[in-house]
Amino acid sequence: MSVRARLVADVPAPLPPAEADHPELLGLPGRRLLAQRGEDALLAQRLDDAFAPVGEPVRVPAPWPRRRGTWAVAPDASLAVFAGVHAVRAVEPSGRTRWEVRHGCWYGACQESHGSYEEYGDRADHRYPDGGSAGFSVDGAFVWAHIRGPLAAGEPDPEALDEWVLLDAADGRLLARADARAAAAGSFHLPHPSDPGRMGLSIGEGQDGAPLRWGRWDGRELTVAYVEGDLVLVGVSPSGERLLTVTHDQDVLAVRDTGGAVLDGLEWEAETAIPRHPGAEPENDEALPYWDWSGGFLDETTLLGSTVEGDEEWGEGRHWLVDTAGERTPVEIVYPLPVGYRPPTALGGGMWVTQAEPGEGLYVWRRD
Repeated sequence: MSVRARLVADVPAPLPPAEADHPELLGLPGRRLLAQRGEDALLAQRLDDAFAPVGEPVRVPAPWPRRRGTWAVAPDASLAVFAGVHAVRAVEPSGRTRWEVRHGCWYGACQESHGSYEEYGDRADHRYPDGGSAGFSVDGAFVWAHIRGPLAAGEPDPEALDEWVLLDAADGRLLARADARAAAAGSFHLPHPSDPGRMGLSIGEGQDGAPLRWGRWDGRELTVAYVEGDLVLVGVSPSGERLLTVTHDQDVLAVRDTGGAVLDGLEWEAETAIPRHPGAEPENDEALPYWDWSGGFLDETTLLGSTVEGDEEWGEGRHWLVDTAGERTPVEIVYPLPVGYRPPTALGGGMWVTQAEPGEGLYVWRRD
């Protein structure tokens, strides 16, 4: 059983693959942005409803090389935030630094509080640091940042290794902070689609685990749900009440509430829900599928997942749709052109995104 995908748009990347990371398509309420991090700048291109460019790309100069941190861009592309090794810095398209929040060094053996990237940028021992991330709220009013403590200003929590902080995007003012209860190698944020006061944080601790946090800011207090288990957050539903997760060991895809409880039996173990790849050796007991840490919600009840990483030894990777209001059985997506070398990402509105030739652009799809 399968479902056919229909190509909606072919979106070229702003920068050549050799000079930049893979582009990302950000589906935001009322707008779409194509963003790509180059070596010395972040480019953000506004798109119309047909995914055609609107105006010239917004170019935001980057404060440090792209291999030394992560980034986030405001919904209106008026500000970019770079989460680096020693600080979170907000930069305007003019190149002006709007604000900077310094924190502990993400290189684990370093106890210094760096004042600038230049202090450690050429040091061999800082070449491969761990890292955090930042994310804008859906309205762009707040920046949520996962940092290595302590903050350069304020009272640090002596028991906290990683912290989750909420900042005012306008001036970088610290609004709230919480112990992330993690020792991260990396992380990423997924916002609530309509409430700027709620945010998801997925943390990777290498082989040690994958803590998941769901935060809520009511204007006075930050409360954090420390979800049990090692779970990677791959999607937030349009209502914001459902989370799509994949276990750290990549065995189980599941729909959960924001406290972490599996909803109405909505979980799928890859070994039993997904057939073996047709190119796999029949007698190979290790040729079993497993979920990628990617996917999301196409709408409130339709899920997107993939098994690309586990399939790659046997042939083209496979993508799957699950109708949780219907059969609840993963159905393979059939494409009119090759896309199986990278996992897909849900865009919402019934659409999803795959990579074109690595780094050259993106394809937007919907169910035929």
